[in-house]
Amino acid sequence: MSKHHHRDRSWAPAPPALPPDAHVIDDHTHVASVIPFARAMSHEAVEKGQPEVPVYDVDELLGQAAAVGVEGIIDCGCELPNLMTAIQMAIDHPGAVHAAIAIHPNESVLHGHRGVPGPDGLDLKYKPWHDTSFEDALAEVHRLATTYPDQVVAIGETGMDLFRTGEGAKELQREAFRAHIALAKELNLPMQIHDRDSHREVIETLLADGSPERTVFHSYSGDAEMGEIAREHGWYLSLSGTVSYKGNDGIRESARLVGLDHIMVETDAPYLTPMPYRGRTNAPYMIPYTLGALSDVCDLPIAEVARATRRTTNMVYGI
Repeated sequence: MSKHHHRDRSWAPAPPALPPDAHVIDDHTHVASVIPFARAMSHEAVEKGQPEVPVYDVDELLGQAAAVGVEGIIDCGCELPNLMTAIQMAIDHPGAVHAAIAIHPNESVLHGHRGVPGPDGLDLKYKPWHDTSFEDALAEVHRLATTYPDQVVAIGETGMDLFRTGEGAKELQREAFRAHIALAKELNLPMQIHDRDSHREVIETLLADGSPERTVFHSYSGDAEMGEIAREHGWYLSLSGTVSYKGNDGIRESARLVGLDHIMVETDAPYLTPMPYRGRTNAPYMIPYTLGALSDVCDLPIAEVARATRRTTNMVYGI
């Protein structure tokens, strides 16, 4: 019997709470996606003879986060139907939730059948909303960002992702990325970058077009060489649970290189759960585990690292 059969699908235990003067913000998460993800994990657990896993709603997830010192989140909507979902969550939870919106790189190659040469990779699926052209989809991002300025605090996640798409999609993604760079500059908003298997392409594009004043690499995954480039250009690194994974020395070295004033912390929930709970459903309450890994990297107390990420989050997003 494979060990995968016994994989634990339950929620990880809550970490020790952060001190009251060291509360933080999860600067990139997908709370709306956590709920169906947890439901799927629960079904899988039951099928394997394990106990049913509870499924929490948004209020419960935010309450669990607040209980351990995660005082707020930036929820990311990056598919056309999910843009307003993130904004509505921010409207419903003023102060505790803010929104980042964009058209995800993998989405950008599908809109308006632009994806014909693009999705020759893994599992990109054409959905009804992709009948909208990319230009019209981005216009909706612009409309919502200007209609809800109190809720939308960033353009993201945008960037490039060459993992699920082949060469045919590369230039379509770059074109979409450039349009988002221009939009972030026009609206004077920070930009959250999704960069998967595309470090060189993303950096080239940022340098060619000129990066927005506040450029954030969400779930940063680069090596020390990229960390040096980030430091040189004043880019920010948002660290997820991957900073705690064995073998990710490049991420840890990059964090040291850019320094505490250019680091933030995120979950990217429901994915990238920090060690030692990798593989379980992630949620904002898990942030202190990632801060613990960062405190080891920086050789500083967790409270000091937490306070630094909170200051940087305020400086970048104004929250």
